[in-house]
Amino acid sequence: MRVVLPSPLFSYTGGQREIEGTGESLVQLLEFLESRYAGMRHRIVDEQDRIRPHIRFFVNGDGVTRLDHRLQSNDEVIIVAALSGG
Repeated sequence: MRVVLPSPLFSYTGGQREIEGTGESLVQLLEFLESRYAGMRHRIVDEQDRIRPHIRFFVNGDGVTRLDHRLQSNDEVIIVAALSGG
């Protein structure tokens, strides 16, 4: 599946904005990302395995809030990191 990453995560992928991922759910996709890009998962979910407040997932254009959301190999997953500050 195609995974589009926000710029705060580019340092984990060597600057790649898009990568190919695998997994039957968002949980499995995050496990895949962590296996390839150590430390990335912690930037996306907290210690209680909850999506961090500033992170949003979109699967094929639809907002997803549950990590057990099922994925297909041809899905597009976009991870968005909200900007903050003033």
